[in-house]
Amino acid sequence: MTVKILRGRVLTFISEPTGPDDHASYRYIEDGAVVVDAGKIVSAGPWNDALKLVVPKAEVIDHRPGLILPGFIDTHIHYPQMQVIGSYAKDLLEWLNTYTFVEEQRFADPAHAQRIASAFCDELVRYGTTTAAVYCSVHPQSVDAFFTEAKKRDMRMIAGKVMMDRNAPEPLCDTPQRGYDESRALLEKWDGVGRLHYAITPRFALTSSPEQMEMAQDLARQFPDAYIQTHVNESLGEIEFAKELYPNLPDYVGIYEHYGLLGPKTLLGHCIHMKDREIVALYETGSVAVFCPTSNLFIGSGLFDRERLMAGNVRIGVATDVGGGTSYSMLRTLDEGYKVLQLRGQRLSPLESVFMMTLGNARALSLEHTIGTLEPGADADIVVLDARALPHMTLKMEQVESLSEELFLLQTCGDDRVVMETYVAGEAAKARLN
Repeated sequence: MTVKILRGRVLTFISEPTGPDDHASYRYIEDGAVVVDAGKIVSAGPWNDALKLVVPKAEVIDHRPGLILPGFIDTHIHYPQMQVIGSYAKDLLEWLNTYTFVEEQRFADPAHAQRIASAFCDELVRYGTTTAAVYCSVHPQSVDAFFTEAKKRDMRMIAGKVMMDRNAPEPLCDTPQRGYDESRALLEKWDGVGRLHYAITPRFALTSSPEQMEMAQDLARQFPDAYIQTHVNESLGEIEFAKELYPNLPDYVGIYEHYGLLGPKTLLGHCIHMKDREIVALYETGSVAVFCPTSNLFIGSGLFDRERLMAGNVRIGVATDVGGGTSYSMLRTLDEGYKVLQLRGQRLSPLESVFMMTLGNARALSLEHTIGTLEPGADADIVVLDARALPHMTLKMEQVESLSEELFLLQTCGDDRVVMETYVAGEAAKARLN
């Protein structure tokens, strides 16, 4: 493996920006270099011709005037829903029953699961995403297909089989015991292999009986370092149904709290319609609220209240949530997130957006020393962006006078075409797609 020196404008965050002018929260180098060896970042600093003398056999890749950043991170996405994206429905429950549950039955076929897993990883790379927290289907073969593909590409991925034993078509239902047995076998098979992590995944309280929730709790006790991912408080109809199914518990978050499923490695998708008590529960357990703006708008679920959760000191991630979400792009996701918060009367600066999709999401995954940064020793998962990739963006760049303005343009108008290259463990991955 050849040592690489990536030359370009380098940007990496040190801390969460406190506002649009918090220049101490990041490091920006106008003519910078990132040295990569054996899948890790060796150093990131100013470009100097002496680098070629220090590392004489290094391959110098000149990305100027591209912007070199840590690879994007997606904290909630469903790979079996690739062919569900863009499906018309009035609300969440209709969308699930009409499209999603029908589509996910196809993942009983290993060949189909393999085909979609490959296409899914291609799309992530195309849009600059190098790590994701992924929902598979109820079928163990869907998990095997996904992890096999991710391992082949040496991607750092988190994923798990959904556990669901009721309120879904019979072919998608396991049982409490089978859900436990299959999840445990998959966890023991894949967790820690290469750059892979397993997530215990009760889909949501509506599709898991109390008996299955107890089984998920047993798994969490036996494997305390595993991730847990599920959904909560996405839509009003869903919340009412959860109350009917668990009438003796205080609220929706209280269901997961009761079964011991909250904690620092718990990722809770949506968290829109939150009670004060639920916010306190998330804070006290260190659980993560995951903001999914494109799906929340597309399905009409509601508007995420970032300021309220931040005031409660709740950890926050951001995610595409494909296929309820309508884009694989974290740039497009934060563009929609900006609009959601505008409607809330809240501000989201360009610096905060880029922090959220890099170091912020790495912190949400408890992986901030491994991904989301260009610091020495971190994984060499890197994206290179070009704010002049499209004619109308080139025209706008004539008037751009600051880094923040450029970042906002990338977020507002960018898509896969602004991604010049995506490096996975130091290897150029997007180039292989062409």
